Amino acid sequence: MVIAVSFAQQPGKMDAIYSGTPWFDQNGKIVSAHGANIIKEKNTFYLFGEIHTDTSNAFAGFNCYSSKDLYNWKFESIALPLQKSGKLGPNRVGERVKVMKCPKTGEFIMYMHADTLTYKDQFVGYAVSKKIKGPYQFKGPVLFQGRPIKKWDMGTFQDTDGSGYILVHGGEIYKLSDDYKSVVEKINENITSGFESPTMLKKDGLYYFIGSHLTSWEKNDNYYYTANSLKGPWQSQGLIAPEGTLTWNSQSTFVLPIDGSKGTTYMFMGDRWSFPKQASSATYVWQPLTISRSSLSIPEYKDSWQIDTVTGLSSIAKSNEEIIINTDKQIQYKGNWKQTALESRSDEKDASFTINFTGEQIALYSVVGSENGYAKVVLTNEKGKVIVTALVDMYSKFSTTTQVFRSPMLKKGNYNLTVSVTGERPNWSDKRKSNYGSTGYYISVSQIKIKPHNI
Repeated sequence: MVIAVSFAQQPGKMDAIYSGTPWFDQNGKIVSAHGANIIKEKNTFYLFGEIHTDTSNAFAGFNCYSSKDLYNWKFESIALPLQKSGKLGPNRVGERVKVMKCPKTGEFIMYMHADTLTYKDQFVGYAVSKKIKGPYQFKGPVLFQGRPIKKWDMGTFQDTDGSGYILVHGGEIYKLSDDYKSVVEKINENITSGFESPTMLKKDGLYYFIGSHLTSWEKNDNYYYTANSLKGPWQSQGLIAPEGTLTWNSQSTFVLPIDGSKGTTYMFMGDRWSFPKQASSATYVWQPLTISRSSLSIPEYKDSWQIDTVTGLSSIAKSNEEIIINTDKQIQYKGNWKQTALESRSDEKDASFTINFTGEQIALYSVVGSENGYAKVVLTNEKGKVIVTALVDMYSKFSTTTQVFRSPMLKKGNYNLTVSVTGERPNWSDKRKSNYGSTGYYISVSQIKIKPHNI
């Protein structure tokens, strides 16, 4: 998917964290950083994640982005590019990149799951750089007792004493050496079957271990365990979000503690995969966690929220946006559309709707569901110049009304937003030949929100 941007966009002007929408970097390109983590170095946050294409799941490199506020992301580098050959070369898999700074050496160590495309040569690998942005040098597998850790999904955890750990599929925990380049001890054995995308945080001396069920690229209800020690015993505590919401349509990848002068917000980072259009349409679900003793949850979904990185406190983003419902005459429909009080929907290829507006920002809300497919979104100025275009995934096994697109901030002027049916849908099979994804091609509009220009 080619993203085109003109200077009518104002980079660095996003005012909140918006989940479930395409994010754009300073160049107007889609932020591509899945299976990610964030580390803070001095006063800057660095986001590392997987580069994807829309044609293959093969390794294409790991990206690095930076941000001062967690809202606006600057592309820094391909921190670890596709290798010319070897275990992270062509037709290999590289996933779930995690970076930690080694307290002893000051080096930055990158970890990842490396594999074949058929997932038959799995191991936890590592790469090293003296600079946080890279380039990182791939060193091969992390060894424990002279052997690779031959597991799939992995994560990392850095404890308050500076010790580093590798978390792997099933709930196993491995303690890293002082230089973070090998494993010295297996701390915890397998907890349960499944338990992929392992993620961990620590608060007030209690460890919280988050995991996901095995459902391929499909979302599911993530769950967690608690323990007073990394060695366990681990106690099952249930789900981290209301049952049936499929963790607000996401899968865990990392939890970022945002420490400040007045407190700490623990930010859940989840992936919203979109196979096969992972590069164009996969998005992010970042939510503040509610934590009280052994209880950890995301009780409600916030499509926009703010974080003060100085104080460490989060808040709901205030809105003065104009709301335009789907039946409003300002929205012009072309093709066959079914209208209710809740939404307008169509599955006719190239059917579209258009709205002309004046404002600083525009957002699209849709009813997402099991019969929905991909929508093409094009934002132009009054001269017809394309400001930004994106491919939006409106499929969700968990049906709900939610924000699916939000534009970058816009300069004063008149604009046009057009959304059309592509006739494509997210659909895939896993290695067990189970079918997943959408059963239809519908796109939907429930309402449009327009943020007026500040006078």
